[in-house]
Amino acid sequence: MNTSLISSQTVELVSRLTGQNLRKEDITPPILFLAALITVLLGVINADGTFGAEEKQQLATTLKELIPANNSLQKLVMPMLKSVTQHQVYKRFPVLLALTACFSEVEKLLLISFGYQMSAADGTMDDREKEYLKIIASRLGIDGRYLTVLEASFSNQSISDTAALAEVHSLLDPARFQSLDSLFVRAASHIIGHLPAKPKQQTNRKQSVSSYQELKKFQEYRQELNDVCKTLSSSLRDGSDRKVFSPNLTEEVTKISQRLKSQCFRVAVVGDFSKGKSTLLNALVGEKIQPARATPCSGTVTILKYGSKRRVICHYKNGCKEEISPEEYKEKAAISKKAASGSIADEIAKSEIAEIVFEHPELELCSNGVEIIDTPGLNEQAERTLATQQVLKTADAVIFLTNANNVLPQTEEKLLFYLKKELNYGKEDEGARNIFIAVNFFDGLETEEDRQDVKERVETIVNGEKPIIAGENRIHFISAKSALDAILDGTENEYVKSFQDFTKSLEQFLTVERGAIALRQSATGIKQIINAGCDKLNQMREISEGKLTLSQGDKAKIFEEMAEASGRDVKIRLLANKLREESLEEARESWHEWVKILDDRMATKSKKWTSEHNHIWSQDKLIRDYAKQFVWELTQEIDVWSDQKMQFILKQKIETLDFKIKEEFYAIRQEFQEFDLRLSTSLVTQFNNLGIAKNLGGIGIGGSSIASSINSDIGGPGGFLGGLGLGGAVAAGLLFFAGLGIIPVILGGLAAGGGGAFGLGMLDVDGIHKQIKQKVVMLGYEKFNESSQSIFDKIQERIIAVFEERVETSSGAIAQAMSLWENLLEQQEKRDRQNQAECDTEKVWLAEKRRELEQVQNQIEAILNQSDRLIQ
Repeated sequence: MNTSLISSQTVELVSRLTGQNLRKEDITPPILFLAALITVLLGVINADGTFGAEEKQQLATTLKELIPANNSLQKLVMPMLKSVTQHQVYKRFPVLLALTACFSEVEKLLLISFGYQMSAADGTMDDREKEYLKIIASRLGIDGRYLTVLEASFSNQSISDTAALAEVHSLLDPARFQSLDSLFVRAASHIIGHLPAKPKQQTNRKQSVSSYQELKKFQEYRQELNDVCKTLSSSLRDGSDRKVFSPNLTEEVTKISQRLKSQCFRVAVVGDFSKGKSTLLNALVGEKIQPARATPCSGTVTILKYGSKRRVICHYKNGCKEEISPEEYKEKAAISKKAASGSIADEIAKSEIAEIVFEHPELELCSNGVEIIDTPGLNEQAERTLATQQVLKTADAVIFLTNANNVLPQTEEKLLFYLKKELNYGKEDEGARNIFIAVNFFDGLETEEDRQDVKERVETIVNGEKPIIAGENRIHFISAKSALDAILDGTENEYVKSFQDFTKSLEQFLTVERGAIALRQSATGIKQIINAGCDKLNQMREISEGKLTLSQGDKAKIFEEMAEASGRDVKIRLLANKLREESLEEARESWHEWVKILDDRMATKSKKWTSEHNHIWSQDKLIRDYAKQFVWELTQEIDVWSDQKMQFILKQKIETLDFKIKEEFYAIRQEFQEFDLRLSTSLVTQFNNLGIAKNLGGIGIGGSSIASSINSDIGGPGGFLGGLGLGGAVAAGLLFFAGLGIIPVILGGLAAGGGGAFGLGMLDVDGIHKQIKQKVVMLGYEKFNESSQSIFDKIQERIIAVFEERVETSSGAIAQAMSLWENLLEQQEKRDRQNQAECDTEKVWLAEKRRELEQVQNQIEAILNQSDRLIQ
């Protein structure tokens, strides 16, 4: 729904229908839909000149189902019914067109669907009612085929146009309406429930691997919680206009609402090539979307997500994007067969594509809030590996794919331990709960003995002395291709069942160990805001009743404290600038010292490099193997430098800064406490409830809150720099470095030297391999050295950002603290201007506003009680 199309005429119209003086920003999609719905329903009811008992019952049932008793829209229903009936608005088609001017095609279809249901309420559809609906549908531009489907559906007639029925099902899919409001989701679910079953179509998408009921429930609870945010935001905005609430409260609610609306689960599929990543992804969504073949074919990060229509968006590294056709998508998402067989590095280095986003309205998993990320892979090629590492930073869960015919070789073991470190905050002794291991091609094992051997090897590696994973049902033995073939054929086999078990465990993890926790965190934040609002109301009540009065001396003291708080902000900024410059200088010296000895360290590490390729028959592959290992070892070296050197440098500086922040905020809290003791205000409580403590949790103000961020900084994903966000800077620098094509440079440099330079006729195999390794290290180090300053520039940018983020957080908290003083002054000034009658009116408003907040609090508890079923 495009609310930017709401005109002044519509605002005036809705104001008359509701009996309220509304602003454009007050008119939400649910209000518009409700007004249009009541108009259409009453129009159908009155089309034949009678208002029967069945129609009255249907009207009441519909409105009750769409608008629960605790919904804020309830208070608008009766005024709308009365106004539409009294003024016979349903006869004025221009009015209905004004109400639906910003409706999309699917919203108009949803609206007219209820009209047809109402027409059939008394058992038959009167011709006058059908004519009325056809006139409305014509004005709204609704396809006549869809009207035939609706008429037949609600009059229990057969439907010959099964294609139209399928289209109506697709257009009214509740998932399409999740971004609007739960009212639309309920409305679409209601209509879909009364339509004949969606006809089976002979396409390449026969069935979904799962119905994902738990994910559906989570999305419903998330939407309901977001609806609560909208109600609370409206209530707080009203209080802010009356100078009772701080605007900060409304801003905090908006932030939580934005997080709820944008929340989705991100699942990354990771693995070496030829493990079946693309086929697995196709099986997950039940459709052949990703190109799949035996050679490496995932050339870029590809994100599959829900969209209202099927489309593909290609995002380029220069920031541009374009919509491309599905055929172009399969070409751009893949690596050419020629490149896959050899020169992958050249093709990737030349690629301008950053990522490809595939939107689809009918992918069951994606329509329930899951984004699936097909990664370019790990360990095949440096540029693709680095792109995958970036994906891991935002993944909720990772599916690691291995081949049952060569299960978890040493290279994959290393990758799994690397994944655990990235996803598990660097903890060595604990397994990561968000890694799922899928052993693919299990149907290729011919004997039960082979299958048992594979299972035992996987269990031994994964659950060893230092476990890689934790949690139940994290290992699955599957055949993605057999499952996909059965899904597309609409048949069942043992691998469909094992795949369903796999998706069920993934769904359980996402809803219980990610979704339910996220819901509770959002709910806690909302309740904290409600508590802050109640504190404000209590304070205003005390002032209104004369129990709390500020003297001139108190007001002067408040101005002094506000000036002092501003000074504290300046002190924190000055210290942060000094510590930042010291950190940059020490990091610069450490980096240059590290670069000087890097070539010797890489030469030492090269002695352990191995390759299965022969120096005579496949020298190019041998060199490529060593070049890959050089890049891998280089990445590890940078990680070690960041974990050891930068941790030591930054930890001390950050601790110093955080101690200063803690000191200054402790002083602010003491000043609030003095006022509380002397005047019985609640400034300390408000100070905590405003979310200040949460934002500055680690500095000892109380609450849950820069401590957790400090802890993650020095021990978060990817080590110290990963937690600070510097891991991303290092990776960005490496991408710049790798983007220049380090592997092609090494290959080209060695080729220029000629095969004879390595003595291909010699019997001294170890000597030949040693020469090749030395040349790889020399060329690789030269290439790295050219870009080392560019890499460090990225690191410097992130160091600066770390200090700026802390300063901005503390400054924002100080501004909130100052707003408490300002609000107290405003409330007192407001009371001083009021006469007794105004004061009495104010008390009534305060009591009513408190009831509103308590009602919202009850709604939150009800949602949480329902969502607890996800955990049970």
